[in-house]
Amino acid sequence: MDTTLDINGKAVAVTAAPETPLLWVLRDELLMTGTKYGCGIAQCGACTVHADGQAIRSCQTPIGSLAGVKITTIEGLGGAHPLQAAWVRLDVPQCGYCQSGQIMSAAALLARTPTPSDADIDAAMSGNLCRCGAYQRIRAAIKDAAGAAPAHA
Repeated sequence: MDTTLDINGKAVAVTAAPETPLLWVLRDELLMTGTKYGCGIAQCGACTVHADGQAIRSCQTPIGSLAGVKITTIEGLGGAHPLQAAWVRLDVPQCGYCQSGQIMSAAALLARTPTPSDADIDAAMSGNLCRCGAYQRIRAAIKDAAGAAPAHA
């Protein structure tokens, strides 16, 4: 079945059943591999993208529920987003696998809370797991991108 999705500001026609998770359409049909598969049950956050500016788990979001929704992936941030720059500047990733999901959750946070507190960051990022334990550097990069003095990692 053909479905048209708004991905990173472009109308994209995809051929998949309405119950197909967005993650698989992004990765397998559109070859947009920045969004990662982690757990498949919306618990790790590796597959996080935005739907109308809200962080969602693409592994559990069927494309049939996304008509008229603006989807933004890590590719849609363009590589020059303040969070991406802060991630590089503060050397956040270790293995890097979870980082696109981390950045997408952080971007949704900063869009709604431009100067987040530690509690705001903890709440927004609580569903994103990092096996390497880079949480302090992630928090520092979010604060850096928000214009606050970064915490020491």
